[in-house]
Amino acid sequence: MSMEGNVALVTGGSRGIGRAICLELARQGAAVAVNYAGSSQAAEETAEQCRALGVEAEVFQADVSDPAACSALVAAVKERFGRLDILVNNAGISRDGLLMTAKEEDFTQTLDTNLKGAYFCTKAAAKVMVRQKYGRIICLSSVVGLRGNPGQTAYAASKAGILGLVKAAAKELAGRDITVNAVAPGYIETDMTAVLPDKAKEAMRTTIPKGRPGSPEEVARAAVFFAAPESAYITGQVLCVDGGMAV
Repeated sequence: MSMEGNVALVTGGSRGIGRAICLELARQGAAVAVNYAGSSQAAEETAEQCRALGVEAEVFQADVSDPAACSALVAAVKERFGRLDILVNNAGISRDGLLMTAKEEDFTQTLDTNLKGAYFCTKAAAKVMVRQKYGRIICLSSVVGLRGNPGQTAYAASKAGILGLVKAAAKELAGRDITVNAVAPGYIETDMTAVLPDKAKEAMRTTIPKGRPGSPEEVARAAVFFAAPESAYITGQVLCVDGGMAV
């Protein structure tokens, strides 16, 4: 599964699942554009680890909730590397709260980053990929977008929206050899889940048939499968990496 000569852009690539995806892409030979919103140091650490694997890597700052920033991000990556073959829409936030007490701004911010950010980046990248007549777009959804979860109405709505975006974009772009697929992680050990109370972690663990959380690397391998030339006949699909939670 070689991706030598490919250029990949990973949003939210500075840590967690995003970093793991960047490193897995680098292992397969792809040049990596590491997008970050706020932590330039963490993004540069990811890029350095990619370079240590023998590929080119650069960091690019952009807030994906801003459509102009998404367009500028894709343009900057293309200017630096000359092309864009792979887009991984990974950037995401979670603003948890019960439906009846949740703040409107938390709902808006969650959808702006998680769903609209993926939409804006996909739109910008598709324009490049259509001209190339080649592309791979992977969006990170979540088991929560498939099943729902108490206290996560905003997050669930944003991740469910990703599924509709993927299926519609897949049908629009298939004729240009551009695939669009989603990966839906379950309970993965990351910085985002580390802040959960122990009681919440244990409650979540009991819902996993495999009996354990997943790792960022396990999600990354699924995402990179969709980025590979070998997956050319797969589009509009959702791959759950959740230890059986969504079964």
